[in-house]
Amino acid sequence: MNIALFGSADTVAGLEADIAAAAAEGHSSYWTPQIFGPDALTAIAVVSQSVPNIRIGTAVVPTYPRHPMALAQQALTVNQVSGGRLDLGIGLSHKPVVEGMWGMSFDRPVRHMSDYLKILMPLLHDQAVSHGGELLTGRGEIGVPATAPPVLIAALGEQMLKLAGKLADGTVTWMTGPKTIAELTAPTINNAAEAAGRNRPQVISAVPICVTNDVEAARARAAREYAIYGQLPSYRAMLDREGYDGPADLALIGDAAQVVDGLQGISDAGATTVVASPFGNADELAETRAVLAGLT
Repeated sequence: MNIALFGSADTVAGLEADIAAAAAEGHSSYWTPQIFGPDALTAIAVVSQSVPNIRIGTAVVPTYPRHPMALAQQALTVNQVSGGRLDLGIGLSHKPVVEGMWGMSFDRPVRHMSDYLKILMPLLHDQAVSHGGELLTGRGEIGVPATAPPVLIAALGEQMLKLAGKLADGTVTWMTGPKTIAELTAPTINNAAEAAGRNRPQVISAVPICVTNDVEAARARAAREYAIYGQLPSYRAMLDREGYDGPADLALIGDAAQVVDGLQGISDAGATTVVASPFGNADELAETRAVLAGLT
């Protein structure tokens, strides 16, 4: 079982401290979001200078605000300064954000991601691109000497998973349980990659976890902290596939043995890496991190 850690902070210094702690705990990779805090790629470039020996991934950078040529330039720069330790997770975001906050159209999201990858992937691999797509156009090349980071897309549904297998290096999921990974996620992306003659893709599966002796209180906390994910259509569909009422049902909550069994179940379902996202009070967070450190 390959375990990674998920975390975030309000400041780059805070993120640096958490990633340094993760590295000291023996984790080989750490994933951080791009939401409304510090810019993830900029932060990774900074943190990588002081924290060696751990891969750092984005989960995920939204595609709509950044043209793929601009993202290719930034990602290659980050991979150059980090010594090739970037894992580039990208995603569509959600209609309320794309349309409500950014004033952009969320129509045809799969077509958008297809155009995006057809521009992004060649550029990351030191190739010129000339793509006039239905939604995006990209022509030119990037002059940043660096290895290409793996590109993982936030693919939950069947069409996005097929696209991830065909054009990208894998998927990074959230709010997706073991039943869905075994029945939909892993077979769909693996079959698409095989049909396209690509290497077996990564399936990065992130899940909230809390090692605790007060399961009821932790479930109530999970229901509050993760409530939004039960309302966004893409995550709601994943919860429905598992038969869960809400995110608290998906979170791994219990004693150390129960949580480790849950992590193993996600791995056995087909996740190549299980990304643990600890939550809870201070004591629970410390205990959860200690249990995770014991798995590295």
